[in-house]
Amino acid sequence: KARQLRPSLANVSKAKPLATAAAGLPLGRLRPGGPELRASWEDVLVVFMAPRSGKTSEVAVPQVLDAPGAVVATSNKADLWALTSEARSKDTGERVWVFDPQRIAQVGQSWWWNPLKGVTTVEAAQRLTSHFIAEVQGDRHHEFWSSAAEDVLASLFLAAGSSGRTLADVYDWLNRPTNPVPVDLLREHGHAASAGGLAGRQAGATETREGVFETARVAAKCLRDPAIMAWVTPPPFDLDEFDTAGFAATRQTLYLLTKEAAGGAAPLVAAFADRVMQDATALAERRGGRLDPPLVVMLDEAANIAKIADLPQLYSHLGSRGIIPVTILQSYPQGERVWGQTGMATLWAAATIKIVGAGLDDESFLERVSRLIGDHDVATRALHHGGGSVGENVSLRRQRILAVEDLRQLPKSTAILFATGCRPAMLDMQPWYRGRRRAEIEAASARAMAALTERANASAAAVGSSR
Repeated sequence: KARQLRPSLANVSKAKPLATAAAGLPLGRLRPGGPELRASWEDVLVVFMAPRSGKTSEVAVPQVLDAPGAVVATSNKADLWALTSEARSKDTGERVWVFDPQRIAQVGQSWWWNPLKGVTTVEAAQRLTSHFIAEVQGDRHHEFWSSAAEDVLASLFLAAGSSGRTLADVYDWLNRPTNPVPVDLLREHGHAASAGGLAGRQAGATETREGVFETARVAAKCLRDPAIMAWVTPPPFDLDEFDTAGFAATRQTLYLLTKEAAGGAAPLVAAFADRVMQDATALAERRGGRLDPPLVVMLDEAANIAKIADLPQLYSHLGSRGIIPVTILQSYPQGERVWGQTGMATLWAAATIKIVGAGLDDESFLERVSRLIGDHDVATRALHHGGGSVGENVSLRRQRILAVEDLRQLPKSTAILFATGCRPAMLDMQPWYRGRRRAEIEAASARAMAALTERANASAAAVGSSR
């Protein structure tokens, strides 16, 4: 399958099997004692594992390290970066980028990204807006305010993107609701309808206007933080600008780090990952339909820091473009809180590889999983006495292969695999610390964490001395 999906492997001798890593992303070993299983290069994955159940060590790290091309990885902690960044740099010989505005990994800024680059159409502005408005959606009592705020934010992003302005200008306009500049810029660049809509919002009743703009400010509250803004606005000195259009053609690695707390950079992380996937899709189309090598997008903590609104819909075609998303969730209901019942059902249905790991505690979801695994026949024997003899009756009854209580008690490093067209299987997960690169990864992680600690202490000392 890998030879079919990746033309670059056509020159590899067919007299011998491909290198294991070339076949696809690692999933685990078929239990008990079976072969290693891998997803193909057109599969799209969703993983359900509870906190502290091994999702980083058993899924994220092995898959990031085995990715043959470019990788995007989101996280709210430094562990994935510490465990894989040095190995990725060594394996690929290409640059590792770390987006770390909240200093999770204490990586100093050496580059910047412009979220407004290319935002010159209503569609592009609306797409960027969706990542911000996700911060205030979900409450039916505030649907009017979030919908109106979405219109305002989209218009302001479009005005700034079309005129070469920055996110700093956008936040300034949010704080001055009657400022005529964005309306004038929209008209100047041919967006008359958006200009009229924004002008109408500005001319509305004072209470309504203030409510709409306040909701928009809440959605875009990360733009208040100068530490975050430094990464997404033109710097006062010369820094490299990240090129999302060309990233998928490289073997580079992009780590997107942010905290889950209010005011974090989650909207920008979602926008960044989404922009890379959109540009990768365009590149795949220019290259005949799919990327080779494929792009792996590891969306750890997806429901907290990478709320890409139409991710369930994207799942239906990303795999066919050589873009392999891996969405890691702590539970099924967590996904429903972000994408709703219909959206989460769409994501579940579209994912060709589903992994259900240890530590899950949602009864309704586990009941569904139990039903999907199915039943088996259990022989029941009964003895009967009569006429001086003993007889035996054997009857069959149907019983769940794994009941809800069995799934709830799955041991760590065990998971259930659902793959399209295959029977469910039980996996022995293969964490990185059981692999051949354990010593190398441990040493690299120790160096990364020591450097992080040193930088954090130096930063704290600098802050203390300035007081």
